Amino acid sequence: HCLPLSSQIYPIHLPRETRTRRALLICNIEFEHLSRRDGAEKDVEGMTKLLEGLGYVVDIHRNLTSQEMATAMKDFADHKDHWTSDSTFLVFMSHGVRAGLCGTKSTDETTDILSLDTIYEKFNNKWCRALLGKPKVVIIQSCRGGKIGSVMVNISADSAIRITSSAHTSPARLEDDAICEVHLESDFATLHSSTPDTVSWRNIATGSIFIQCLIEQFRNHACSSDLQEIFRKVQYSFEKHPQQLPSQERTTMLRKFYLFPGH
Repeated sequence: HCLPLSSQIYPIHLPRETRTRRALLICNIEFEHLSRRDGAEKDVEGMTKLLEGLGYVVDIHRNLTSQEMATAMKDFADHKDHWTSDSTFLVFMSHGVRAGLCGTKSTDETTDILSLDTIYEKFNNKWCRALLGKPKVVIIQSCRGGKIGSVMVNISADSAIRITSSAHTSPARLEDDAICEVHLESDFATLHSSTPDTVSWRNIATGSIFIQCLIEQFRNHACSSDLQEIFRKVQYSFEKHPQQLPSQERTTMLRKFYLFPGH
């Protein structure tokens, strides 16, 4: 049974004049024990300009500890504007390790680290009811370890890999008193600047390669492509930069998300 096209796309409920889109941007540049992230201010400027152009008011925070990042997320999740919005962007830029994002007091892989799980907990359907059923786009610019993300391979060997999967589904349970069961976590789309354990590259003058590329792809394709297709275009653009590959992760989008710039 095919769903009608309209139900396969996230709706924009309100006209532009009454819609209150908000985005959160957290960027750590100065650290007590780690190197300064030179060029990161260019990333902030570029992402802010992009998101404002897409109709979002951007709440910007700089140089936070992991606890301060968690608090900023909670405050943002509680913002009343989300009730009259159709989506949100959550942008994080910092040093990082496999376990998560470094706060400004970070000294190693366990001190002052924000677990990425915290992001999804703060904005899931239990704790952020105002964004229930609405796209939550997570953009993360950080290293995830110290390894280079490339390998030399002999591509003459021809191998085919078949993946089979079995999906187990259970019907939703609707109850008499108008309470319905919903997924705890849904409608997220995440693009991380690199794969697990690997580094992300940043130019000290122009900013992060990933953020520059993301901005370019959104500007060129937001008018015609849905979000995950734009993400794929970002990934494809790294084909000639094999030491880093952006990664789509923890994506629970149930529909296609078109930004409809200008509408």
